[in-house]
Amino acid sequence: MIQRHVHGITDERPDVETASDDYARRFSGPVGEWFLDVQERACLDLLRPWRGGTVLDVGGGHGQVAVPLAREGYAVTVLGSTATCRERLDRLATRAGVHVAFEDGELLRLPYGDRSFDVVVSFRLLPHVVRWRRLVGELCRVARRAVVVDYPPLVSGNLLTPLLFYLKKAVEKNTRRYLLFLEDAVRGAFRAAGCRVTGRFDEFFVPMVVHRAVGRRAWSALAEDAARRLGLTRLLGSPVILRAEPVE
Repeated sequence: MIQRHVHGITDERPDVETASDDYARRFSGPVGEWFLDVQERACLDLLRPWRGGTVLDVGGGHGQVAVPLAREGYAVTVLGSTATCRERLDRLATRAGVHVAFEDGELLRLPYGDRSFDVVVSFRLLPHVVRWRRLVGELCRVARRAVVVDYPPLVSGNLLTPLLFYLKKAVEKNTRRYLLFLEDAVRGAFRAAGCRVTGRFDEFFVPMVVHRAVGRRAWSALAEDAARRLGLTRLLGSPVILRAEPVE
């Protein structure tokens, strides 16, 4: 793991921010909606073998994953660190006409027994948790079939983070500091927790802040399609969505 750009990070209740309406504004508009479309398709594809199973979404009060999964027939429970993390989630679920259960508890000490859910997912959380290895261990502990997380890799456009941070701040307004990860460190944490990586999807070659600054969905889709065809996204894409499965 690369401990860069971490000033101000705490591992107490990082999902309170991502569950807020203010955070959701980062994904409003055509480009923001496109980001979520790409994320949704990748997540559904990685979880296809267990369609219809039980899912625990840790820190998922933002609803970005929980609602699409419920719409596809999964039985979804979201664990948030406080009861306030359900407010936006409830609105999104009602609007989509789906049921998503919600419980509150400690993110780093999940209130469930071993292998309680078929699948455990956690998006928008890992880079904001200082004790992230402990989080990985807990995700793996309660998963029967698979764990899916996303994270920003160091070897990507994130190498430009020191240069782009203030552009991000100007465009996104509420950008937070975050951890960057080496893939070997992430894979090592999963191995230590008894899981092996079995799937991966690299989301965007062009930094997300650039997509937001351009503000044109068609341009973003064309740019990313070209990068993917050239193999650039596999080399330098971010965020990475990773799937790991318990070793029998």
